[in-house]
Amino acid sequence: MSIPRPFFDRAAELREEEGVLERLRDDAGSRVVVVREGRVRVAASALLRVSPDEVADGTWALLGRDADGAALLLAALPPETDALDTAPDEIWLGLRDLGGRLDAGESEVLVAAVALAGWLRDAPFCPTCGGGTELRNAGWSRRCLVCGREHFPRTDPAVIVAVESADGERLLLGANANWGGRMYSCFAGFTEAGESLEATVHREIEEESGVRLSALRYVSSQPWPFPRSLMVGFRAVVEDDAAARPDGEEIIDVRWFTRTEIGSALAGNGPVGLPGPASIARALIVDWFEERP
Repeated sequence: MSIPRPFFDRAAELREEEGVLERLRDDAGSRVVVVREGRVRVAASALLRVSPDEVADGTWALLGRDADGAALLLAALPPETDALDTAPDEIWLGLRDLGGRLDAGESEVLVAAVALAGWLRDAPFCPTCGGGTELRNAGWSRRCLVCGREHFPRTDPAVIVAVESADGERLLLGANANWGGRMYSCFAGFTEAGESLEATVHREIEEESGVRLSALRYVSSQPWPFPRSLMVGFRAVVEDDAAARPDGEEIIDVRWFTRTEIGSALAGNGPVGLPGPASIARALIVDWFEERP
């Protein structure tokens, strides 16, 4: 699996410029991505950009520069706001809804916008003293008005792992209790305090599936703003295939799949459902599946 370079310029050097948001909001050449409750407007398989004067309300931030160099802003609307009328050919969709409908560049803008909008909405108070805060750095930090501490959008690391058999011919997937056995996916879990990513992988895999690992390698990562995760993807090889068993709580079933079964499931023909195209879980499964003819 190739590791892509960033597709859009976050223009971090502009964030310290005094009054930059006000200046860019007054610039008719600026563009705005509007987010409401984790959803954006989409038209013709692209994120809809509007001019600043079309947005009557919201919390503002600088996302960066668009592909042609124009300033790209974020307007995070409160849940009840209907400041923008929706045209018949426009719909509001979230990251899970969009799946693979956007190209890599648009997907990167989407995730950044949804993640930052969530933080702007959910973190108005200082987590240290509870005081009110003011936005700084063009929407990328908050300064507490009481204790003076500065806070930034959080990103919580989590691992997600494609586990393969010792001979590399089968893939171990698990069914989460929340899915009711309808879908199987890679194993995942959050990194605990003081824990490395590698240690997290070994702990989570043994806890959820009962197997120990003999090999481990990093593949790629994916920001996942639900609410603020960074999914770090790995491939791993088990020591003993026969040790696989579900934990019975979070994971209700584990199952070894052949490459033929995975190919059938990716095509939508069963024997089980797999994660959708928006997720790194599916990318890890496809990466394993396509490794051998």
